[in-house]
Amino acid sequence: MSGPVKIRRFQESDLDAIVEFSIRAWEPVYVSLRNVLGEPIFFRLHPDWKEVQAEAVRSSCTNDEHDVFVAIADECPVGFSAVALNAFHERMGVIDIIAVDPDYQRRGIATQLMQCSIEHMRSCGMDIAAVGTGGDPGHAPARAAYEAFGFTLLPSARYLKLID
Repeated sequence: MSGPVKIRRFQESDLDAIVEFSIRAWEPVYVSLRNVLGEPIFFRLHPDWKEVQAEAVRSSCTNDEHDVFVAIADECPVGFSAVALNAFHERMGVIDIIAVDPDYQRRGIATQLMQCSIEHMRSCGMDIAAVGTGGDPGHAPARAAYEAFGFTLLPSARYLKLID
């Protein structure tokens, strides 16, 4: 990374790059889920996780009800966050999805995107910020980042079993 990272609003021309790096960013998460769930349940739930995740990114970035911010480094998109306002409760903003290109991780880009997203929520009258993630080992870096950012974990449990 040769220059500073800039955060700006999403542009349609960002979409292909965001989808591409998002798949690479989430690959370790899906490897973790495969290990935790075992192959039969994992492949039942995620037979083509890359395509489903790509569509989730496309949908989130192009959703008229989301405000999307993009981190630019070396003149390319290297991170993004999508924010929904009044999503679950009135005056609650939700970071619906966030990712940083693995080649640019551990450089504070996610922190910049979180700060931008929360400031946007604040400026739009939100007084609670929310973000969700998984409880498996692959999501541990995300949980650590959110907790370091001051988010409070709301524990929940979901149990899965493959039935014959």
